[in-house]
Amino acid sequence: MVIRKRLIIYAAIPIMVLLIAAISGFSQENMQFLDDSSFAVKMRPPALFPHDAHNEKANIIACETCHHLYENGKKAEGVSSEDRKCSECHHEDGDSMQLASAYHNRCKGCHIEKKAGPVLCGECHKK
Repeated sequence: MVIRKRLIIYAAIPIMVLLIAAISGFSQENMQFLDDSSFAVKMRPPALFPHDAHNEKANIIACETCHHLYENGKKAEGVSSEDRKCSECHHEDGDSMQLASAYHNRCKGCHIEKKAGPVLCGECHKK
């Protein structure tokens, strides 16, 4: 009888741990990171970017607000590039804006213009 109780307790403990971990995992906001594998050398960790929460708070509805596409040197209106990586157009060399500058200008530029959101390195790139 004592052995059976111990067996039940020993079996219940890992099940409870897994259950608690699963519940806490599903209760957290779906966090995303801006992490492009094209960066050979990373000076800081990827920027924390909860996409949907950010866009809701910033009242961004149109994808092309951030995911722009240029054709013949002009921004294509009503066309979005969300199915492409930024590094497909923005390389570390070439005619287009460099990849790191493209990320920083897109995010910081909007934050400065709207006077909202982080603008310092450590505010996005949390260690």
